[in-house]
Amino acid sequence: MDFTVSPRIEEFRARIERFVEDKVLPLEADPASYDAHENIRLDLADALRGEARAEGLWCLQLKPETGGQGLGRMGMAVCYEAMNRSIFGPVVFNSAAPDDGNMMVLEMTATPAQKERWLKPIVDGRVRSAFVMTEPHPGGGSDPSMMLTTATREGDRYVVRGRKWFITGAEEAQHFILMARTSDDPRKGLSAFLFDRDQPGWKIDRRIPIMGPEEHGGHCELVFEELEIPVENRLLNEGDGLKLTQMRLGPARLTHCMRWLGLSKRCVEIARTYAAERFAFGERLSKRESIQMMLGDLAMKIEIGRLLVMKAAWELDRGGYARKEVSMAKVHVANLLHQAADVAIQINGARGYSKDTVLEWIYRYARQARLVDGADEVHKMVLHRNLEAEGDEFWTWQVAG
Repeated sequence: MDFTVSPRIEEFRARIERFVEDKVLPLEADPASYDAHENIRLDLADALRGEARAEGLWCLQLKPETGGQGLGRMGMAVCYEAMNRSIFGPVVFNSAAPDDGNMMVLEMTATPAQKERWLKPIVDGRVRSAFVMTEPHPGGGSDPSMMLTTATREGDRYVVRGRKWFITGAEEAQHFILMARTSDDPRKGLSAFLFDRDQPGWKIDRRIPIMGPEEHGGHCELVFEELEIPVENRLLNEGDGLKLTQMRLGPARLTHCMRWLGLSKRCVEIARTYAAERFAFGERLSKRESIQMMLGDLAMKIEIGRLLVMKAAWELDRGGYARKEVSMAKVHVANLLHQAADVAIQINGARGYSKDTVLEWIYRYARQARLVDGADEVHKMVLHRNLEAEGDEFWTWQVAG
């Protein structure tokens, strides 16, 4: 691998860094910037989104013909890390979940007509979206084969019946990508559909209270009582739902890691600043070996995470699936984020536990990282499955040519 980045990517990174420093970070310190669910107020977010778009820092992950900058996964890794120096950063650049993953999968799979109807409004920032897959027990979670929500073909439309939950962003979403069962075939039994918030036949049953701060639109439980979806609003062919899920979730897991690295670095930044200023027992905290070991350990683990993310991004950019690379990055970076917040709070003491910094926000947010888009244990199981299948080939270097 060549670990240099192009001057164009570095230019975007530097511009994002300045934008976050000058326009986004100052909002974090003002309690009036937050909504009732501890995210940036939507009116403030929308104003900043307008500025980011005017500066050409918008939808960098998409192709130019879709409205983006075509940076590729490696360029995204560099820029997403810079965006999430602030807890408010990604949404400002239209690079936050779930819109981020939804736009990328629609760009890959939607027909031209579907892109115009369903993708363009998200790219333009006029609507938000949600990905509707996870179900309550005994339905599908990490194992999509357990999915119980059905979409039954009736002439020129499908009728959807079932229940979903922990659907991120549902309360603010206008456009939805829905996964439902269309047959009992173990590999081709799922299909993907598009529907609009204003269609009858479904409802949000509740917004589920959670431990940490929430994405805009929360995490909701949805009930489908007889939602009718025209055949033309199916994505790909009937039975291609699992294929679409794999196309979406792999890159989406990796973009989570890119953003989490930015938050991990922010934790270290806050800890280092405080340790350099705070005196205890006659010397600065930063001079104490115990503090130096804490921060040195985090610096190393952040760099390991960056290497894992960049390796997976490189594999995706060269046309591979990067399944095991993404799983390794997901497990490592999710645990790193939790550790980085915990160590930074420890170094800051009571200040870190208070709301005087964003550390406690990041700490509560970080706990979900080991669950979303596949729990640690699922990814480790996948890695073991690869190890069993590949043996020593698990660690093979790719040979040029």
